[in-house]
Amino acid sequence: MTAQPAELQPPAVKILIVDDERAICDYMQTLLERDGYAVKTLSDPTTIEDEVRSGDYHLIVLDLMMPKLDGIEALRRIRKIDTDVAVVIFTGFPNLETAVASMKLEAVDYIKKPFNVDEFREVLGRVMRKKGLARTPEEQLHRVIGDNIRNLRKEKDLTLKQMARRTNLSVSLISQIERAESSASISSLYKIATALDSRIKDLFGEF
Repeated sequence: MTAQPAELQPPAVKILIVDDERAICDYMQTLLERDGYAVKTLSDPTTIEDEVRSGDYHLIVLDLMMPKLDGIEALRRIRKIDTDVAVVIFTGFPNLETAVASMKLEAVDYIKKPFNVDEFREVLGRVMRKKGLARTPEEQLHRVIGDNIRNLRKEKDLTLKQMARRTNLSVSLISQIERAESSASISSLYKIATALDSRIKDLFGEF
């Protein structure tokens, strides 16, 4: 079998699971590693600061109720070290106060345990897209096209509204294509390329 070109390989996404229940850590690690993520678990939340400093994680899944250090305080400590890492809070005891506190500390989601596996995968997929971490070659292609369209548009000093007028596509659709949140049809790509005075293949760059 021919190896996939390096530029098409999905990036290694590193996830840290923080939960004082060893069984939960093991289950989450098995689930996520099966989906192709690089996973580490932490059952002692008091060591989270050192782990975040050295781990270079893309995502942290953080339990809310832990005896040595609660999830909100753990998240507060994480944010002092890393303001960009995505954090998902999960808890068996959801309430409005902790949900609001989580969002103020920029948690990307707040999930009730026990969670539905498919719903959890959807959350992870949304986080990966938001952070620009494509999980498949197809998603990688969408991101390359989106980045190239945005760069060409800015080179020509065109706003999204001007692009919409030139292409007869909605501002929302063009914005979604640029952010790799929507795949563009060949017809849409042709209109966009024409509006940018480019060829369709220019939108694909070196892909």
